[in-house]
Amino acid sequence: MPRGDKSKYSDKQERKADHIAAGYEKRGVSEKESERRAWATVNTDDGGGKKEGGSGRGKHTGHPAAHKGGKSGGKASASRSAASRSESAKKAAATRKRNAEHHAH
Repeated sequence: MPRGDKSKYSDKQERKADHIAAGYEKRGVSEKESERRAWATVNTDDGGGKKEGGSGRGKHTGHPAAHKGGKSGGKASASRSAASRSESAKKAAATRKRNAEHHAH
């Protein structure tokens, strides 16, 4: 199978990649780069193609990348001082207030 061949990916994986790529393109990433990132994300999520090959059966499609945030989150803010976190929170609140006023008109 040549590099880049997508024949072993399920329909669900292809839909997932299309959806991810569309999101990147919407944010201004080039089509080629968004395709590359989308398939890299699908591979991170699912560990490659899920269609059966040889004597193996199809593999379960989990969503590890989608669940990563809860485990790895919080480390950065935990290492910051209370004053630093408080300052960030105040700045965020001020930004939200300013944006709300701006969008209210």
